[in-house]
Amino acid sequence: MGPKFDPTAVYEIMVRVTGGEAPGGSSLAPKIGPLGLSPKKVGDDIAKATGDWKGMRVTVKLTVQNRNAKIDVIPSASSLVIKALKEPPRDRKKQKNIKHDGNISLDEIYKIARVMRVRSLAKTFDGTVKEILGTAQSVGCKVEGSHPHDVINQINNGQVDVPRD
Repeated sequence: MGPKFDPTAVYEIMVRVTGGEAPGGSSLAPKIGPLGLSPKKVGDDIAKATGDWKGMRVTVKLTVQNRNAKIDVIPSASSLVIKALKEPPRDRKKQKNIKHDGNISLDEIYKIARVMRVRSLAKTFDGTVKEILGTAQSVGCKVEGSHPHDVINQINNGQVDVPRD
């Protein structure tokens, strides 16, 4: 048998879930069962916390202390780009391989880059902006009506000024 469970210890568990849906008990139970939490109750809490991200895959950080779970949603760059497109929520079981062909303003890209700055590996803010533009390219949308890689080239050439932070 393992060591005795310490109720005052803080445990962090990362789970990737579909927004607005309770994850299956089989995926949660091995992670939170030993901590004395009910997978069904935590699953319902996750579904409530991820309601804004309906139909998109997001990472959820569970912070468990004293048998209480605090839920933080950590969206990925692609989730933020897709949310910025303001598309209607989709049913992932019915609609597969959806094309995201909308248009995002450069200000939206800057907002997303500010959110992602802490997790970015770039040294400068314009490097983070380029990372987000690369994500927009892989999602398949346009930025200011042009291809995202063209905007990256304009930033490299100095034709587009990126704010400092």
